[in-house]
Amino acid sequence: MDQYKFIRNTILKALLIFLVLNIIFIEINDYPFGNISLYNILFEGRDRFPFGENPEKSYNLTLNNLDAMFSSLKINKKVKNDDEFRVFLIGDSSVWGILLDNQNTISGQINQLSHITCEGKKLQAYNLGYPTLSLFKDMMIINRSLSYAPDLIVWLVTLESFPMDSQLSSPILANDPKEVQFLVDKYQLVNNIYSEISLPDFFSKTIIGQRRNLFDLIRLQLYGVMWSSTGIDQYLPTTYSPAMRDFDKDYSFHQWQPPLLLKDKLAFNIIEKISTSLDTPLIIINEPILISRGENSHIRYNYYYPRWAYDQYRVYLQNFTDENRLKYYDLWDLVAEEEFTNSAIHMTPSGVAKLSNRLIEIIDESIYLKN
Repeated sequence: MDQYKFIRNTILKALLIFLVLNIIFIEINDYPFGNISLYNILFEGRDRFPFGENPEKSYNLTLNNLDAMFSSLKINKKVKNDDEFRVFLIGDSSVWGILLDNQNTISGQINQLSHITCEGKKLQAYNLGYPTLSLFKDMMIINRSLSYAPDLIVWLVTLESFPMDSQLSSPILANDPKEVQFLVDKYQLVNNIYSEISLPDFFSKTIIGQRRNLFDLIRLQLYGVMWSSTGIDQYLPTTYSPAMRDFDKDYSFHQWQPPLLLKDKLAFNIIEKISTSLDTPLIIINEPILISRGENSHIRYNYYYPRWAYDQYRVYLQNFTDENRLKYYDLWDLVAEEEFTNSAIHMTPSGVAKLSNRLIEIIDESIYLKN
């Protein structure tokens, strides 16, 4: 009997300790655990946000903790020098650099040129792109990036990031409803999609409920060892499926059919809200897309965009930026069809080079006009 009593008491004590630990964890759940990082301390900070589905080959992984994402970057511990002109590049996977190593991304190519601005400062670009298409996701990153003292924010956008019904579809948003709610309140966003936000319940705040996120935070630190020694943060296959150039006779864009693209169903209000709140200069770029010359290319520019919808979007965006006095450049046709890889927005290194050189001209022009 004493043996059974001992086992029972041990189990009860273990359950009690586990319960107490969960209560403590819930109480401190708002503590930014992602800020606890070995990057820039034991090993080098990353050049772009953690993202990847093949961690054994890329020494990288996708996680849902914005604090941890920023804490892993070089910029998190980099002191801003007096002679540095700091530019943040915001956008989707084309900015992050799918199928590109770090030196061939937009930021990587800009930095390799060691460009000196008309003010005599060194242009330093930082890659804050993240692979999903959502203006709300971009707004979240811009909002968090402001504590790193940018001199200029360059926001690359494309139509696929605008539909209201897909603003919260990015996993990083779906898994962080508290951050989403904070941004909705801060920028006073009004739309039915934001009323569907559900804050975490009791179980999801416990150690068990957070076990995946905690495990990912630990894994991110472990992968830092290999990242620091190899510089690899993305698996680059030798072959890939090229972006579609031939299409069916399909005129649809999301749920819409020609002739009218409904402007009120596009998230222009997100750009308006973030731009009016910024003290930092902002430039909006309509990023290059693949313009197909294949079958039914008179109907669709590419997999994403029928011509009727994309043409209306360009008019809407031009008018919107004019009305709100935003600096805007439409670079949609800057890069040739053959310079796109596995997507209508992912470019080859030479395609990125053309865009990077044009962005340097735009940045120089912006600084010159400011002065």
